[in-house]
Amino acid sequence: MSDLLCEKDGAIARLTLNRPQRLNAISVPMLEALSERLLEYDRDPEVRVIVLTGAGRGFCSGLDLQDAAAGTGIGGGDLGADLDLRKAPPSVLHGIDTPTICALNGAAAGYGMDLALGCDLRIAAASAKLAATVTRRGVLPESGGTWLLPRLVGWAKTAEILFTARTLSAEQCLELGLVNRVVPDDALMSETRALAEEIAANAPLAVRAAKRMMRMGLSEQFDDHVHHVFLQLLPLFRSKDFREGLLAYVEKRKPRFEGQ
Repeated sequence: MSDLLCEKDGAIARLTLNRPQRLNAISVPMLEALSERLLEYDRDPEVRVIVLTGAGRGFCSGLDLQDAAAGTGIGGGDLGADLDLRKAPPSVLHGIDTPTICALNGAAAGYGMDLALGCDLRIAAASAKLAATVTRRGVLPESGGTWLLPRLVGWAKTAEILFTARTLSAEQCLELGLVNRVVPDDALMSETRALAEEIAANAPLAVRAAKRMMRMGLSEQFDDHVHHVFLQLLPLFRSKDFREGLLAYVEKRKPRFEGQ
């Protein structure tokens, strides 16, 4: 069985971490395949939303410590100083323009927590948890957590979560704004699908541009950002989707966007 299951259904692609016997602990093949597939789907004009989830009862337990201890996995002898972090899944997740949703089906710890936080939206099953237990293992969030968490919940909350190696329930995550909603376990994929379809129904060029500008805005001054937004608007004004959106509004019907 592949460490990563990939499927495309219409405008929605789904990537499933597939090592349920190890709670989807990250392996080297899984890392490589995940980056490749994310980039592939981001280039695919038919894909408008990417869903990331896990097989079995957990989302991702983090890096595979058993492999690392044996010297065959991440943190062991398998990856060295020549690792290009720009091609690692957290960097790829941050850089792609296709919207991403994490269907958080269980515990996400360490690297798994960073992957979940790296998605644009998160739908959590009631039994899901985010476990920031890395400081209890003698390391730190190595895949974007120290950048993502302060921006999502603020400095003080992040300090409390990371310094205490806190595990957060789904409801605590919702209260902090770390997930968009909490749903019953058996409704996770249907609720995620419904949200993905709602996103996919909108103009994909505009959605991708909005995500791109949100990402740029994290490091820009306001005046610079407004200028860059204007430059993004110019090609959108010339797109078929813009004309279709106007026509659908006038004709009081749902628009049919083609991504052109």
